[in-house]
Order: sequence, then C-alpha cells, then structure tokens
Amino acid sequence: MGGTTVIADGGYRGTGQAIPHRRERGQAELTDWKEDHNRSHRRVRARVEHAFARMKTWKMLRDCRLKGDGVHHAMLGIARLHNLALAG
Repeated sequence: MGGTTVIADGGYRGTGQAIPHRRERGQAELTDWKEDHNRSHRRVRARVEHAFARMKTWKMLRDCRLKGDGVHHAMLGIARLHNLALAG
C-alpha cells in the first residue's frame, strides 16, 4: 500500500493502519476527541464499504473477481471512465 493511509476496522490492530480508538481495560468511556475521531472513521468506512458493495453487484466485477488480477484491471477501467466523465 506504499505510503498511503489505510483506514481499517478494529481487526487490524498493530498493523500501523488507522483503526478506531478502543477503551483501555477498566476505562468506562472514551474521551470526547476519541469519540469524534471514531465517528469520522465510521462515516468514511461506511462510504467505502457501500461503494465496494455496489461494485460487487456489477456483472463485470462479478465475472472477474476470482481470475487473477482481473479486478485490478476492471477498477483501472472504471477509474478512467470516471475521470473522463469528470473532465467532460
């Protein structure tokens, strides 16, 4: 993933990725800034997960999901089409 920031769920503790804050043992609640950070984290992850779910329903991605790097090539094509649409 190079030098990019990866937003992950709590299952990726200790990997260096951005994960939600968790309460320490014996701690009743998180501090306000940690709650705000977790709220922001959830919003971003929800958008990304919804985008993944939508892409999985597309026939093009469903057909190439298990064939090597087919998804990679399909995503490049989708990104190029998106950029063309933005450029007008």
